[in-house]
Amino acid sequence: MASPNYAFAKRQRDLAKQRKKEEKRKKKAEQTTVPADPADGATPPADAADAASPVPES
Repeated sequence: MASPNYAFAKRQRDLAKQRKKEEKRKKKAEQTTVPADPADGATPPADAADAASPVPES
């Protein structure tokens, strides 16, 4: 009977843990960027919009 390779098993557990942690980090980062979208009802200030696109005076 072959002996168990504990180092391999540990490495696999560590890799799985790392993947799960990375997915969690990405999910949290995604959640923090979502509220910045205009879908939440926030609109930019009116004067900031005017400064971005100047209208020539006639």
